[in-house]
Amino acid sequence: MASVLVRQAPLGGFDFANCRRNNALDNDFTQKGHKLAAARKTGTTIAGVVFKDGIILGADTRATEGMIVADKNCSKIHFIAPNIYCCGAGTAADTEMTTQMISSNIELHSLSTGRQPRVATANRMLKQMLFRYQGYIGAALVLGGVDCSGPHLYSIYPHGSTDKLPYVTMAPNKDIDLYLDFPGSGSLAAMAVFEDRYKPEMEEEDAKQLVRDAIASGIFNDLGSGSNIDLCVITKDKLDYIRPHDVANKKGVRTGNYKYKKGTTGVLTEKTIRFNLDVMEESVQTMDIS
Repeated sequence: MASVLVRQAPLGGFDFANCRRNNALDNDFTQKGHKLAAARKTGTTIAGVVFKDGIILGADTRATEGMIVADKNCSKIHFIAPNIYCCGAGTAADTEMTTQMISSNIELHSLSTGRQPRVATANRMLKQMLFRYQGYIGAALVLGGVDCSGPHLYSIYPHGSTDKLPYVTMAPNKDIDLYLDFPGSGSLAAMAVFEDRYKPEMEEEDAKQLVRDAIASGIFNDLGSGSNIDLCVITKDKLDYIRPHDVANKKGVRTGNYKYKKGTTGVLTEKTIRFNLDVMEESVQTMDIS
C-alpha cells in the first residue's frame, strides 16, 4: 500500500532559523580562527536618462575609502565606444578594468564586422562577464548609447542582471548577497528626482537639468557622494563629455580672521636650554635618480 505524505501547514509568526544558522556558522568560523566577511557599503551617485534625441549620463566625482575621501575629482563615466559610455559604481578598480576590457572587445568586434557597435552588444558582453564571476566583481554599471536602432539605456548589476528603462539609477538591489558591496548609495535620492520630474521626449537642456538635479540630490543627501557633477550627452551626431558640468559643493570663504596678535596670550614662564653637540662623523650620500 502506498504511503501518503501530508505536508504540515506552515506556522505563523517569525522564523529565526537563519539567525540560528548564521550564529552557528559564526561560532564555527571563530573557533577555527576565521572571521566572517562583513557587509560593506560603497558611496556613489550615477544616473542616466533617455531624452528626445539621445542619452544623458551623469555621475558625481567623490571616491571613498571607508570613511575617508580618497579622491575629490575622479572620473566615473567610462569610455566603451565612440557612441557608448558607461557610469560605474562599486569598487573603483573593478569598474575601471571591466569597462576597459569590454571597450577593447567592442573595438575588436567593430573592426571584425565593419559596423558601428550596438549598445545591446556591450550590454550582453558586460552581463555575461559579471555573471561568470557571480557578483565578486564589484561593478554596478549604467550603460547608455545611441546606435542604428536609436538610444538605449541599461542598468547592470554586479551579479549580471540587467534592466532597460527610460531613466535609471544604480540603487542597491535586494537580491545582492549580504557579503557583497552595495553600490550607488546616493542613487535612491536621485531616483526620487527622476520619478517626480521625468517626462517622455524631453528636450536636451531640460534633460541635462534633470540629470544635474538628480546627481546633486545624491550629493547633498549621501555622505559617500560629493564634489562635482559630470555629464555625458550622446546623440546620433555628437558626443559631449562635460567635466565638470557643475560644481555642487563650492568651498566657502572664511568670514573671520583667526590669527591672533602677538601678546594676546600672556607668557607665565620662559626657560631656554641650550645643547652643545659635537659632530663626530659626517658623510654625504648621493641619490640615484636614474
